[in-house]
Amino acid sequence: MIELWFGIAVLLCGALAFLFIPFARARKRAFHQAAVDRKQQNIDIYNERLAELEREFAANTITEQELEVLRLELQRSLLEDTDTDEPLKHRTVLGTPQLLGLAIMALLVPALSLGLYANYGSAALLEVPRTQPAQSQDMPSVEEAIVMLEKELAENPENPEGWYILATTYMNLGEFQKGQAAFERLLEQMPADAPQYAGVMGQYAQSLYFANGKMTDAVRQQVNRTLDIEPLEVTALGLLGIDAFEQKEYADAIAYWRKALQNADAEAASSLKSGIQRAAQEMQQLGQTVPDIPELDVAQVVALVDIDEQQLTQLKPDQPVFVFARAVGQRMPLAAAKLTVADLPARVVLDDSMAMMPQAKLSGYTRVELIARVSLSGEPVASAGDLESPAVLVAVGTTTPVELQINTIVQ
Repeated sequence: MIELWFGIAVLLCGALAFLFIPFARARKRAFHQAAVDRKQQNIDIYNERLAELEREFAANTITEQELEVLRLELQRSLLEDTDTDEPLKHRTVLGTPQLLGLAIMALLVPALSLGLYANYGSAALLEVPRTQPAQSQDMPSVEEAIVMLEKELAENPENPEGWYILATTYMNLGEFQKGQAAFERLLEQMPADAPQYAGVMGQYAQSLYFANGKMTDAVRQQVNRTLDIEPLEVTALGLLGIDAFEQKEYADAIAYWRKALQNADAEAASSLKSGIQRAAQEMQQLGQTVPDIPELDVAQVVALVDIDEQQLTQLKPDQPVFVFARAVGQRMPLAAAKLTVADLPARVVLDDSMAMMPQAKLSGYTRVELIARVSLSGEPVASAGDLESPAVLVAVGTTTPVELQINTIVQ
């Protein structure tokens, strides 16, 4: 709560400064202008009095000597009036009473506001999380959430996001008929040129497949319509693979699933590869020739890491050792492993599961560089004084270990 009042105080000070500074500057300018006006008034009076003395001299009312004496007296009086710093006695529009009134109003308004908020607002509620333990609230069950969503969609049917959530929820619960109906309503709401349209078409085909329990003509027609829009749509190709597998057409199943792999995310790719492996095993048991499946090749490299005995005496057992593979000419590792000096010598296998970034993996390259480094700072980035091995070029997928000897000081 104290943070709230501190924030209010800071904002209030800023607001007051925003109000007072312009008024203070205006008041200063008003006093300055009043002083200038007074000086000009004194000069005008001097000129008028001097003109009267000259008229009196011309009329022989005063002598020339008296004229000079009176002129000097006027000049002395003028200098005294124009050089004085005495404050002005008259009131200006922006005088002290006005500024005092402004200050009272500026303080009174937030004070009244805070008082009214404390009386009628919810300030006390802000203290509840700090003074009382959070009270558990009953979360709606899945069934209750579905009922709420159904009611919302009945009142506002033009809601593609709502229909998608409802459809996928039904499918996850195994209520395929309801999922199919929800996907149909979703497709009615989606424009055909939407980026997600092909994916939803594939999911609708899947709902038809599971609702019927098999590949029917209606399912196949929906699959074909989906592939006409997106030839690499993963769900539609997956359904064709499932149907081929059930028909014991394993080669066709492998072909469909390999094609789907081209557009699959990591989770879908893992499922597709499992299906391909199972289909290949079925073919082997039947004595059929298994096609070449490069997608199942393990993307890995193997290193035997050791350190020069002379360098070993200068290191501590717990100092970190980083072993990493990187693309040729690049600095960002594709895969990395962390050891300690005490673990050496060690056999290290780097694969896609050790990728630093999902979009940059060993499987995306045919050859990589392997390096091992002892980091004196504890950080993976090389710094002067670190020890590392020379980079070794290796083909991705080879199971033959590559020797990495740590014997070079980083400059």
